[in-house]
Amino acid sequence: MDNIKELMDFLDRSPSQFHAVENLTAMLEKAGYVRLAEEKSWTVEAGGKYFVTRNGSSVIAFKMPKATPTTFAVAAAHSDSPSFKLKESGEKMSGGYVQLATEKYGGMLMAPWFDRPLSICGRVIYRDGAGLKSKLVNADRDLLVIPSVAIHLNREANNGVKYMANIDTIPLYGTEEVKGTLGDMIGELAGVPEKDILGRDLYVYPRTKSTLMGGAEEFLGSPRIDNLECSWGIMKSFIEAGKTETSGSAIAVAAVFDNEEVGSDTKQGASSNFMRDTLRRAVLALGMSEEDYLRMVASGMMVSADNAHAIHPNHPELSDGDNCPRMNKGIVIKHNADQKYTTDGFSAAAFKLLCEEAQVPVQVYANRSDLPGGSTLGAISNTKVAMMSVDIGLAQLAMHSPFETAGAKDVDYLVKAMTLFFTKTPVKEEAGCSLA
Repeated sequence: MDNIKELMDFLDRSPSQFHAVENLTAMLEKAGYVRLAEEKSWTVEAGGKYFVTRNGSSVIAFKMPKATPTTFAVAAAHSDSPSFKLKESGEKMSGGYVQLATEKYGGMLMAPWFDRPLSICGRVIYRDGAGLKSKLVNADRDLLVIPSVAIHLNREANNGVKYMANIDTIPLYGTEEVKGTLGDMIGELAGVPEKDILGRDLYVYPRTKSTLMGGAEEFLGSPRIDNLECSWGIMKSFIEAGKTETSGSAIAVAAVFDNEEVGSDTKQGASSNFMRDTLRRAVLALGMSEEDYLRMVASGMMVSADNAHAIHPNHPELSDGDNCPRMNKGIVIKHNADQKYTTDGFSAAAFKLLCEEAQVPVQVYANRSDLPGGSTLGAISNTKVAMMSVDIGLAQLAMHSPFETAGAKDVDYLVKAMTLFFTKTPVKEEAGCSLA
């Protein structure tokens, strides 16, 4: 149960993508990984351990093999979750109350946000002499609520409601007495005068803590399971694999990108140059050539890790009965004919071979054929760094709700399989594939 307890602690301490990446980099630093900066020259050595961040919300870590590298073993997930972001002019008045002006971030289930304690967190950018610095903040108390309209005032509430983000989901901050205090409160959280705060990225988050549920505590309940479960799982695996020196020749890479929930088309998203340039610079810093880099990409493999929809106990008809996973039954390989997922027959077979050796059960997922599903970062990242790729995840319920449910056992399967992936990588060859 060590993995699930560590995951729960990570979930509770990561209310925003900025906090998640800070916690992931703390894991890396504790394990001896050296921080690099994109704007500075890199010195990279055989056997070295490194990581680089972008925007404070994305991170890529890599471990160089002792031998001359010949391929890449990449795993990627994302740090963001659907939420409400505070607008720049944060306060607004309505009915004699102070509210916080927000807008939706990502495709969320809106109804579960009502009538639960909420707070704010994120980062602020403040003046420091002639320059600027950033600092993470977290109010870390029950600060806000989005109140429902009482059934007496809307008799149709249980017959379906269309929620409008500019009206229905504006959080309540306080009475008139707190008008004008938001800026001062944010300054206090940051420990700097409010007048020196020149920028901010603040989000509303649910205060609910992670918990184990079910008759045998077989379910994990928490905010942000999608996709912090996979983010923590691949980083944990990457660090565990890095503790053992192998004779392999793959550069092991663990990447966590921001902004997957809004399409990844940002400087810190999977559609950016972040992955491509980091891998290229790592190879060139060893004194290898551009040709070496291109050959390594061509033979490499990427695992895109983002959770999958478990069959719903109340609505099994929404799933393809023969292609739907269940919680606590193993890692899910995700398929889609329209290439929303990158899995093909070759990459699926390679990953199954790996899981077979790791003694980890595998499931499959495909949408019901008449229901379009979502997409994830694998296909997007592959347009910049094209390598054999498989989309995987862990089965969960209530995806994009502020409180989601997953299987408590499945994180163990993820860590076990991905630890082997980073130590014994499938390598694409012209005639097939081998485990390096």
